[in-house]
Amino acid sequence: MNNSVTNTARLLGAGLRALLVLTLVTGVIYPLVVTGIAQGLFGDKANGSEIKAAGKVVGSSLIGQSYNLPLKKGQETPEPDLKWFQGRPANGLGTNSVNTRYKLVLSGATNLAADSKVLVKQVEDARAAVVKDNSVPGYTVRPADVPADAVTSSGSGLDPAISPEYAELQVHRVAAKNNLPVAQVEKLVKDHTEGRTLGFIGEPRVNVLELNSALKDLAAKQ
Repeated sequence: MNNSVTNTARLLGAGLRALLVLTLVTGVIYPLVVTGIAQGLFGDKANGSEIKAAGKVVGSSLIGQSYNLPLKKGQETPEPDLKWFQGRPANGLGTNSVNTRYKLVLSGATNLAADSKVLVKQVEDARAAVVKDNSVPGYTVRPADVPADAVTSSGSGLDPAISPEYAELQVHRVAAKNNLPVAQVEKLVKDHTEGRTLGFIGEPRVNVLELNSALKDLAAKQ
């Protein structure tokens, strides 16, 4: 009987030591090592690819933002604030039905087929709005000038970038709304245009948040 009790105590002690060692290694040491490596080698990415303006974090380069005017009384859909470069449509975003106290950013696609009448109507309405909003005195946008990313949402609905073509299409309107020379705004777009990753992956793109942050700095200097 005593031997049985002794063996049980030894097994329990060994199990407890194993638990403590594994907890220390996997729950403390390993996370600290991984965090240290991430911060040392990939600090920007580890912290969420933050974008700062005037010393404050204004967002992430990985998540698109909306640039809209405040809702008016009785208005359900906000109007775009046309002094800023606009990103892609976000038609696929769902609604937060779980925690309604906070306005969460949700990811999602429309899942509409290419021949969907709803999708066709969305694209036609978006194209008409892009033509209307970006046609300013001395510069007229034609429907054929509107690129696909200006009228369609991405799979996530949170795409942070637009094509250089869509950014360039908005230059004259942004310049007019901010009382800036067109040439300066064009230079902003060129300076913030990124090429394909490694020269062959993906497409050239312009991060909208980074571009608008630079635009804000430029407008403040005028």
